[in-house]
Amino acid sequence: MNIDELKSVANAIVANQKGVLAADESSPTIKKRFDSIQVESTEENRRRYREILFTADGIERYVGGVILFDETLRQSTRDGIPFPKLLAGRGITPGIKVDQGAKALALHPGDRVTEGLDGLRERLAEYRQLGAQFAKWRAVIDIDERDIPSPFGIRANAHALACYAALCQEAGLVPIVEPEVLMDGAHGIERCETVTSQALQAVFAELDAHGVLFEGMLLKPNMVIAGKQCARQAGVLEVAEATLRSLRRYVPAAVPGIVFLSGGQSAEDATDHLNAMNAMGPQPWEVSFSYGRALQAPVLAAWQGQEDNVAAAQIALLNRCHLNGLARAGKYARTMEGTA
Repeated sequence: MNIDELKSVANAIVANQKGVLAADESSPTIKKRFDSIQVESTEENRRRYREILFTADGIERYVGGVILFDETLRQSTRDGIPFPKLLAGRGITPGIKVDQGAKALALHPGDRVTEGLDGLRERLAEYRQLGAQFAKWRAVIDIDERDIPSPFGIRANAHALACYAALCQEAGLVPIVEPEVLMDGAHGIERCETVTSQALQAVFAELDAHGVLFEGMLLKPNMVIAGKQCARQAGVLEVAEATLRSLRRYVPAAVPGIVFLSGGQSAEDATDHLNAMNAMGPQPWEVSFSYGRALQAPVLAAWQGQEDNVAAAQIALLNRCHLNGLARAGKYARTMEGTA
């Protein structure tokens, strides 16, 4: 494990104004995205779409890293340049999603645990050879108003995240650790804060027990937010305050950065919440983004699978990246939407 290299990569991903573009949708997920614009999910269409994302002019000012799917890591531009090489050449760190999805946790109804540890050491070595410099593993934490997740459900996911992170650092890859408390359901923001805090406490206890170097990792958590079906949706400042309160209690200051997932929020809400947290002053860690849909939804809407729309799609991506870059400094406002 090269400690200096891990620190350098982690800090570069969350450098000033920068965050992460999550382009690691699995084949079923990207099919859903393409279905929404009536584009067939063929390997070539997926390759072309990712090429449009990665070649958008100017995104390197706001994107420090891109998470790729296994298929995408092995693909190239029309000119034959491998995507990892293309990204690295633009000063963007290439990364790879390595988990294999969440399955029901045996004997614990309502809980799930993420799979993919079997053979992970060997896969990480291959991904490193292909050009990846960081990895990502998502733990799915379902939540209801009282009983889910169970304490063991949280512990099982925390343990898997720590095993993954240790293997990453052993292989020379920066791990992005993603414990996601879902937005689905009718739970209020208070319940979300409780479960998020429990998850973060368990995750960092396991990371510490596994010897993971906090300075050489990034955290990708959910924001503390009410469930989509909750009658009372918290305001922007309430979300920001609750999220930071939970993070300050359980995330060590040694962690270089927190890159939030958008978790089904609208693009505007995700940016607004990020902005509010950064406007509250300096935090022990960089407060940044690792958005998928919240960056890509406008791109898909503009592209529609048509080559004539590529320029418009890339402008839509740059616009979204720019707005989140402003939010990194607490300088975004909703009035900027449509004008940036």
